[in-house]
Amino acid sequence: MLGSVLLFSLMNVLVKLLTETFPVVEVAFFRSLFALIPVGAMIAAQGGWVANLRTARPFAHLWRGMIGIASMSAMFWSFHLLPLGDAVALTFAAPLFLTALSVPLLGERVGIHRWSAVLVGFLGVLIMVRPSGDVLQFGSLVALAAAAGQAAAMITVRQLSRTEPANTIVFYFTTATTVMLGLALPFAWSTPTAHEWLLLLATGLLGGGGQLLVTRAYSLAPAAVVAPLNYLSLLWAVLFGWLLWGDVPASNMAAGAVVVAASGLYILHRETRRRAVPSKPVPAGSDD
Repeated sequence: MLGSVLLFSLMNVLVKLLTETFPVVEVAFFRSLFALIPVGAMIAAQGGWVANLRTARPFAHLWRGMIGIASMSAMFWSFHLLPLGDAVALTFAAPLFLTALSVPLLGERVGIHRWSAVLVGFLGVLIMVRPSGDVLQFGSLVALAAAAGQAAAMITVRQLSRTEPANTIVFYFTTATTVMLGLALPFAWSTPTAHEWLLLLATGLLGGGGQLLVTRAYSLAPAAVVAPLNYLSLLWAVLFGWLLWGDVPASNMAAGAVVVAASGLYILHRETRRRAVPSKPVPAGSDD
């Protein structure tokens, strides 16, 4: 998980650099295209193509790809519009959206503890964006849209994981996004230089490698162990933002990020605790 966080953080830096020159659609396309290299290598090493590509749910994978495109594009756009640390901090709202959406979309029961954490987390979001003042930026809304998209993507992955192996989900997601973004590429194209081709290649390799590492992390340890490490990506984002662009997070952004991260960790704690309890009838009035 630490390796995944580092690879994704480096990818985010390259995305922010590249979106200063290239359309978001083009950067997202090459991120998906070149990610097929490590993903394909892993599939070939783990059971081969036939075993990993067999699926009875092609339309579910297509839907996952469509959601992924929207989320990825919004996230990359937010990197262009905001300081890197601010954009990453706002995407930490994803677990809050996930908890709220899991009720209507997955039929999960959310008790008072997790609902309270969601409300506190959204208060943290309000602290970060300060909607009552004149500093609310369009980029903040884009970053929150990316967080909501990530939550929707997580829900589709949960649904697919009931029948599909992780490698299958990753491959079809990467392939679907590459094809669909490729259809839009003629309308948003800027020819890269040799140096920029290398940056685009690195973006895809880092993204694909990060996907494989995070998938492996969750297969080796419980979510309660590995998921909190994802919050280290904020430290990387702030560090890279300061070193490369001279960005220093505002006090409200730092305070809000702490609140949102704490809420996300508490939600994870409650969900892990709930799943660890042996299946039995839930008493009426249980607070989850």
